[in-house]
Amino acid sequence: MIRFRQLAAIVLLAAASTAIATAASPEPKVLRTLLSTGETGLDPAVASDLASLSLLENLFDPMLRYDYLARPVKLVPNTLVAMPSVDAAGTTWTLKLKPGMYFTPDPAFNGTPREVTAADYVYAIERLYDPAVKSPWLFLFEGKLLGDEALKTNFNHVTGIPGLKALDRYTLQLRLRAPDPGLPFYLALPATGAVAREVAEKYGSQLGNHPVGSGPFRIGTWKRSDRITLLANPAYHGRWQGKKLPLVDRVDVKIMEEYQSRVLGYLNGEFDYIEQVPESMRDLVLDPASQSPVLKPELARRGMVLEPFPVLQTYYLWMNMAHPVIGGYTADKVALRRAIALAYDGAQDVALLKKGLAIPAQSPLPPNVLGYGPAYRSPVVHNLPLARALLDRHGYRRGGDGYRTLPDGRPLLLSMHSEPTMVGRLRDELWRKTFESLQLRVAFVTDKKTEIIKASRLGKVMMFETNWVADFPDGDNFWQLLYGGNVGRANYARFDLPAYNVRYEQAQRMADSPARTKLYNEMADLLHAYNPWVLLTHPISADIRQPWLKNYKRHPVEFTNWRYLDLEPRQRSSRTDGTARMSSKE
Repeated sequence: MIRFRQLAAIVLLAAASTAIATAASPEPKVLRTLLSTGETGLDPAVASDLASLSLLENLFDPMLRYDYLARPVKLVPNTLVAMPSVDAAGTTWTLKLKPGMYFTPDPAFNGTPREVTAADYVYAIERLYDPAVKSPWLFLFEGKLLGDEALKTNFNHVTGIPGLKALDRYTLQLRLRAPDPGLPFYLALPATGAVAREVAEKYGSQLGNHPVGSGPFRIGTWKRSDRITLLANPAYHGRWQGKKLPLVDRVDVKIMEEYQSRVLGYLNGEFDYIEQVPESMRDLVLDPASQSPVLKPELARRGMVLEPFPVLQTYYLWMNMAHPVIGGYTADKVALRRAIALAYDGAQDVALLKKGLAIPAQSPLPPNVLGYGPAYRSPVVHNLPLARALLDRHGYRRGGDGYRTLPDGRPLLLSMHSEPTMVGRLRDELWRKTFESLQLRVAFVTDKKTEIIKASRLGKVMMFETNWVADFPDGDNFWQLLYGGNVGRANYARFDLPAYNVRYEQAQRMADSPARTKLYNEMADLLHAYNPWVLLTHPISADIRQPWLKNYKRHPVEFTNWRYLDLEPRQRSSRTDGTARMSSKE
């Protein structure tokens, strides 16, 4: 009996100890989020797609970042002790790093903590020039750093150039040929985040599969284009409002390409927030009785919050200027592209597909980007009779099957790439009707966006509707998409017009000013004259968050806010359990 009572007491004591230990150990904070497309790779010098950049800005650490809450946006020191100093000529920039910052552990470091130094930033910027890397970010520095022609003609990491030096362990110096007001923006991009040379040399061309940075998170598990887990970096140097960053222990990222799955997953509590609710899914979350975007009453009662957000984003259809069918600068080719632009019905697009959450684009620049001209209006407006007359005038006659031929009488077949998603199919239908209205035959080629981007850089795509989200809030970030020097990189249209290029190069040397805006308007006129793009819309994002998510505020430029977000795990558990019980009851 005594032994039984003793045993029972021991069992009770052990149970109590376990309960106390459990109560004392806080539940891990796990942020659950999604990305709309798969990542292409996590090399900061290479990646330029939205999904990869969203991950990279949490893994790598640039010298500057944006103040999370400041509006209008404001750059602040990140790995620097203060904002960069610049000489009176505006050409010599000096940047001093904070000591005591470390890369996340990796076998390349042989078990030794690896401090971040000025040489790591020199190495990261030099990598943009490496012909083996083929960085789409080279345009940020090409022709600007003093002596960088040496990197262009005989690249190596040994010689060094006068425009890019580590003066000591914690001091970096950049010397420019001419002032570049955009330089601070470049220093806030993942592409200029610190890279350890020994890591890059260990993994070589596979660096994108082994990202090792000094940012707030590190890679946990990674199933390509499916699930990615980011773990909090315990050695991260950042603080915000007196708290150590990041505020969550883990970020579970799911790749969700299907729009319906994203929204239904959010409504079931699988995700803590969803940004840019797809237009085809808005009836699930928005009140149809309201003239303005308002949550459905039942969702508002669950504590969800809707925040419409004007995105620094432009949707456009680009056409390959080097393609033998649709490209070229002769009058007949310009007429074909302009007819397509005239046939596009922006009002119908905004009303029916965007559900009113967009504004028509007049130029590549969305509102709130430096250089945006609110008074500028596109001369190309929806005019179907004019579009048809233009094709008639330039010899695109209708054949026996009712479809137009090339001016020489050969069959005319247009090819347009698209994504195999619900919205992709809706967009295909819009464009099919647009081309049919002109009696133009079109074939759609569906593929993943990542594959379309790869083919686009090689000039193997005729047309594709895509979008550009600002890397930094300056007009240069959008106008560079049409600069001839960026053909094969971000200039998918392969537009290379001397009159445009000279204005772009002149504007690039200027700070935001009426004179620069005038140049931008002239560049817009050239865009509308030659029509390498059909400008579509600037979206207004419908963002929804769960009641247990704290500190959420969408930033106009940075892709994610994961480091600042906090959670109430118990509130989430009680709400999701309640939702599950309700679903099973129904």
